[in-house]
This record gives sequence, structure tokens and C-alpha cells, in this order.
Amino acid sequence: MAKMKIISVQLPQGLINALDSLVRRGVYPNRSEAIREAIRELVKKEL
Repeated sequence: MAKMKIISVQLPQGLINALDSLVRRGVYPNRSEAIREAIRELVKKEL
């Protein structure tokens, strides 16, 4: 896996709640992985 870099983003509370729900349900192991997957899908779609 490529070396990870830390970035900082601000999200509305509703999106944070949705991410936390996905993590609690075991869909993703943590917020970071959920966000990485969303970005991978966006990049795949847009490029």
C-alpha cells in the first residue's frame, strides 16, 4: 500500500453521523476507510 498522508476536512454533522453508523454496522472498519472508499469510487467515476 502507498504511504498514507494525513489531510484535514470539515464535514457537516449529518455526514459524520452517517459515517459513524456505517462503522458501527461493520460496513467499514473506521471512518478513514469509509472516506478512502468514497474517494476511490469518485475518482474512478470522474476519470
